[in-house]
Amino acid sequence: MPAPLKVVAVIGSTSPFSRTLVLAHAMLDALSRNLLIDRHVVELTHIGRELGQSLVRGELPVEIERELQRIESADMVLAAAPVYRGSYPGLFKHLFDMIETDAFVNKPVLLAATGGSERHALVIEHQLRPLFGFLQALTLPVGVYGTPADFDGQRVSNALLLERIALAAERAAAVLGKSDPETNMWQIA
Repeated sequence: MPAPLKVVAVIGSTSPFSRTLVLAHAMLDALSRNLLIDRHVVELTHIGRELGQSLVRGELPVEIERELQRIESADMVLAAAPVYRGSYPGLFKHLFDMIETDAFVNKPVLLAATGGSERHALVIEHQLRPLFGFLQALTLPVGVYGTPADFDGQRVSNALLLERIALAAERAAAVLGKSDPETNMWQIA
């Protein structure tokens, strides 16, 4: 049996119960229905304070250095950020500023964001895609955006958003692997 695809989700919210985290988990669940994955979640809510106090990577605590290494060695990254004043949070960008220059070259990145209204939906195209384009990542074709109306507590409740999540996972699987007819799971090509 082939090794699972290492997927690291980076959550750009500093709130422990954020819609961004809920969306990312829904996307990881959808990915796991299409690909054999080993998932890991990096949350700014757990590392943000110490990350923000470090100006260069050498100042980071060992735990955060390990998280950066997991991100760099991932087969795929799910980058999920809340929208704040029309863009992703500065601390989210600071985390990616600490990543090795070539670590994202050709790395598949699935993009997701949450915001207070539909007015921020283009943050994926105008903020996140250029960031990962600069890092020379392979941003996957379908991004996912959610608003407060799409959630019921700690779950995605909007059928259209659930369809978008499923589509993003299917398209990611098509880029990353091929179907194994015996297991009906996607495997790395």
